[in-house]
Amino acid sequence: MNLRDVIKESEEKKRAIGHFNISNVEALHAIFNAAKELDVPVIVGTSEGERDFVGVDQAVALVRSLREKHNFPIFLNADHTYSVERVEEAARAGYDAAIIDGADLPYEENVAQARQAVERAKAINPDILIESELGFIGKSSKVLEEVPAGANISEEHYTKPEEAAQFVKDTGVDLLAPSVGNLHGMLKHAKNPELSIDRIKEIREQAGVPLVLHGGSGISDEDFRKAIEAGISTVHINTEIRLAFRTTLEKELEEKKDEIAPYKYLKRPREAMEEVIKNRLKLFSNL
Repeated sequence: MNLRDVIKESEEKKRAIGHFNISNVEALHAIFNAAKELDVPVIVGTSEGERDFVGVDQAVALVRSLREKHNFPIFLNADHTYSVERVEEAARAGYDAAIIDGADLPYEENVAQARQAVERAKAINPDILIESELGFIGKSSKVLEEVPAGANISEEHYTKPEEAAQFVKDTGVDLLAPSVGNLHGMLKHAKNPELSIDRIKEIREQAGVPLVLHGGSGISDEDFRKAIEAGISTVHINTEIRLAFRTTLEKELEEKKDEIAPYKYLKRPREAMEEVIKNRLKLFSNL
């Protein structure tokens, strides 16, 4: 199974692959169970912090075991990586993809870092997909009081199609994550901004590589449908499943104050994540 081919097939069918992050085994099983039930491909993500917590090699072993035992298209992505060295680490470990995130760097520095990440990662594993971000949309996957400082959610700061095309040409990245009105995290007291569907379409046409939508938590179903139709091939969701886990866990601990066996109070939080993931996968796959 090849992630590049799975993304291409999904694009042709006007579908998007769901990308969900993990920091524990409960999240991994929630992702796998939901995807397997619906029989759709899925991507598991681990940010630098999540990799440090779970273990780089351990995350690879867990995902690979599910893929091989069940012959199922579940893939692993090194989400939001801020140095070339850590991209190399993921490539050596066996990740299917990695993101080199220089979105808040000056443009030329972002280009130089992304180009170096592509060259060095593919020297280790020619099949690894390298993604880069163009346009800063914040960094935190959490419930936000306000729009993150510096996040480019106004139209004049969206990723420009011609700049995206040049960026891809100069770096050789396989996937591009643009700024099109999306932001990381969910706003606590307001709806997340609407996406610029026209801008997504223009970027996809000019950049010539599959597009990844970061900051999927909090986006409306209608915007998701339009974005996928316009050229989004992968959608990242993290805050929504973290919130489902946290709120359900709090209820379980309150109801089972004397319980000390983790598997007894972690089942319902896992099921809560699974339900969120299943609903998102149905939407992204038009099921």
